[in-house]
Amino acid sequence: MSGGPRILVVEDDLETRRALARELRARGYAVEEAEDGATAQRRWLARRPDVVLLDLGLPDLDGLTLVTRFRRDAATPIVILSGRYEEREKVEALERGADDYVTKPFGVAELHARLRVALRRAGGPVADSGGRLVVGPLVFDVGRHEVTVDGRPVDLTPREFEILRVLLANAGRLVTKGRILRAVWGEAYQGEDSYVYVHVSQLRRKLAAADPEGRLRDLIVTEPGVGYRVRESLGGDPGREP
Repeated sequence: MSGGPRILVVEDDLETRRALARELRARGYAVEEAEDGATAQRRWLARRPDVVLLDLGLPDLDGLTLVTRFRRDAATPIVILSGRYEEREKVEALERGADDYVTKPFGVAELHARLRVALRRAGGPVADSGGRLVVGPLVFDVGRHEVTVDGRPVDLTPREFEILRVLLANAGRLVTKGRILRAVWGEAYQGEDSYVYVHVSQLRRKLAAADPEGRLRDLIVTEPGVGYRVRESLGGDPGREP
C-alpha cells in the first residue's frame, strides 16, 4: 500500500478528465481514469477506490446507474461532478447514495475540500475530526490512505486496507463475511468466504509483525462461521484465529 487516497475519476470529456487527474495527483491522490460507464465498472471491480468522482453524463449509460451499482457494493464515497443544474437531478443522485454534488464549472480548491470531507466521513461515526480511526497504537488514516503502528507505516495490500477499514468503522460490532465480501470485492464474489479468511489471516500477521509488544494481538476477533469484529478497546481474552 502506497501513495494517497485512490480516486476513480469517471469523466467522458478527455480534456476535463486529464486536467482533473493532473490536479488531483498534484494533491497526493492516486488517480485511475474511466471515460465511460463500462470502463468505470471494470476499474471498480479490479481495484476498489477510496472515493469516486463521477460525471453523470456518460456516453454509454446514465451516471445515476453507476451510483446505484456502486452503492449496492460498498459505502465508498461518491462525489458527483456534473453540468446538470436541475434540482431534481441532484436530489435523485443523493437519494441513490451519492455523498456530494459539485456543479460545473467549479474551483479545484472547492472540489478538493469536498473530497476531503467525503473521505473523512468514510471513516464512519467512530472516526475523529481528521477522519482517523485510532485503536491503541494503531492509526488508520482514511485521508492519507495510511495505516501506522506507533507512527510506523504498515504495508497493506488494497484488499487488506479495505477489510481493516470496514472492521474499524464497525468497532465492537460483528461484521459478517458476506458483508466484508460485498464491501471489499463486490456482489460477484458472494459465497467466496475463503477470500476473507486468507486476507484477514494476512492482515493479522502484518499487524502482529508491526507490534512486537503484542498489543494488537486481540484486535480482530473471530466469530466462528459468521464473521469478525474489532475490539473497541484492547485487552481481555485472546481473539480466536480464523
